[in-house]
Amino acid sequence: MPSASSNVSDSGRPTPSNLWRNGDFRSLWVGQTASQLGEQTSLLVLPLFAVLTLDAGAGQLGVLRAVGQAPILLLSLFVGAWVDRWRTRTVMVLSDAGRALALGAAALAGLLGLLGLPALFAVVFAVGVLSVFFDVAYQSSLVRLVGRDQLVRGNSALEGSRSAAQTGGPALGGALVSWLSAPVAAAAGALFFALSFLSIRGIRRGESIPEHSGRSPRTGRRIQEGLRFVVRDTSLRTVCLASAAFQFSFAALMTVYLLFLPRELHLSGAVVGLCLAATGPGALLGSLLAARLPGRFGHGVVLVSAAVLGDGAFLWVPVLHGSSGVTVAALLSVGFVFGAGGQLVNVTVMAVRQAVTPDGMQGRVAATITFVGMGLTPLGSLLGGYLAQEWGLRTSLLVTAAGMMLSPALMALSPLAQLGRTLPAHVGHTDLASD
Repeated sequence: MPSASSNVSDSGRPTPSNLWRNGDFRSLWVGQTASQLGEQTSLLVLPLFAVLTLDAGAGQLGVLRAVGQAPILLLSLFVGAWVDRWRTRTVMVLSDAGRALALGAAALAGLLGLLGLPALFAVVFAVGVLSVFFDVAYQSSLVRLVGRDQLVRGNSALEGSRSAAQTGGPALGGALVSWLSAPVAAAAGALFFALSFLSIRGIRRGESIPEHSGRSPRTGRRIQEGLRFVVRDTSLRTVCLASAAFQFSFAALMTVYLLFLPRELHLSGAVVGLCLAATGPGALLGSLLAARLPGRFGHGVVLVSAAVLGDGAFLWVPVLHGSSGVTVAALLSVGFVFGAGGQLVNVTVMAVRQAVTPDGMQGRVAATITFVGMGLTPLGSLLGGYLAQEWGLRTSLLVTAAGMMLSPALMALSPLAQLGRTLPAHVGHTDLASD
């Protein structure tokens, strides 16, 4: 006769049959969804506040975005080393609380007319710091709660909720900025972070934090171990390079894009939010496809094809003119295709990373890839602002969109493109102990 715990593995992680019946997984899913809604709302609201209310120029917007992205470069490696020794639940809860307070303070200051550009820079930086903690912990949490055979399914579910947030966050933020005010929109972001705080606090399962024998190594050594592991793994190394090329170009493109839509195409804040929100339904489709396509066509084929399709969509934006329905429909299509392709890449890459990385290295490997992949985004944002000022919005959009195509090119020329239908446990891995 089976025991009452027959649906739970020896490690205490839920097995495939009861993944969605597990309350802790549901708490993580709800919390992550709310957190992403808060993040997606603030990513649109704060730049729009600068552009529409404070009349920030291209250079100032580039600096604002760079300030928010700087913590990725400054803190990712250290946060990864810490997260591997902390409970991810604690990290995510504290990060959500801090972001809720920061956005709440920004909303109050805005309502009182006290939120100028210097204060906005401080808020953006604070939210960026806390987002680094949350994102690294979030990427390490699933592998501690579910079995490895459930990573693709679990990631697909979590990324699907992120897709919904990509739809709701920008749309809600843009609508609130247009119909009410930027401070009210910031307050909505704070409420989402508070909801995430309450949900993730409900996780009760004890995490299987990897045990460490003897004296704990120093943070610097732990960071070095994570860097060495990624450098020696051909797949992870390629992920870093492709991600860096994409994120640098995308950061530059988005700085220009946020100026191009309201100033060149004369779109309202609500329509800008709607156009950005179009990535959400696309990403939802990408999440659903990610649970099926890699197993049918091969992980490598899916990675390269999805990256070419998604990144290439923005090459069509510079030819658009005016604010007609045709223009808006074209922008919605671009966002949808970009979201679908990007999400296919995200889910597949995350599954590859988690599968080839030992539990005790998950935080450091996630942080290393974040550091290398997104560390250049502040420079990308600054470059976007500079190009917009010197070359004009249309030319800058074309150049930055073309730069994004370097990412699929790097993947196509690497062993990642050869990955088959079954995800191997070790792809291009060299044992660290060989030192």
